[in-house]
Amino acid sequence: MDIIAQLKIERDKATQQVNALNMAIAALSGTTTSKGSQGRRTMSAAARGRISAAQKARWARTRGKVVSIAPKPHIKRPISPAGLANIRKATKARWARWRAAQK
Repeated sequence: MDIIAQLKIERDKATQQVNALNMAIAALSGTTTSKGSQGRRTMSAAARGRISAAQKARWARTRGKVVSIAPKPHIKRPISPAGLANIRKATKARWARWRAAQK
């Protein structure tokens, strides 16, 4: 057998041993992460309700019943003119400070 081929085989064996040692060190030092250590994800009651309603509607459609899912209420709170003026004034002041710092 060729000496180069033997050296490559020895190199591969050494690489495997180094990888095994690194894994052992990681396991003993506690740096490994597992999915179980993250805990269970929690979901709000509202989210569970939305999922439940959507699934019930899907089942009803498969059975031929017509069910409409109530749309999510859209709540938009308008900004008062005074509040908008304050935001504009603060933005202009922030940009003025930024321009002054650039000089």
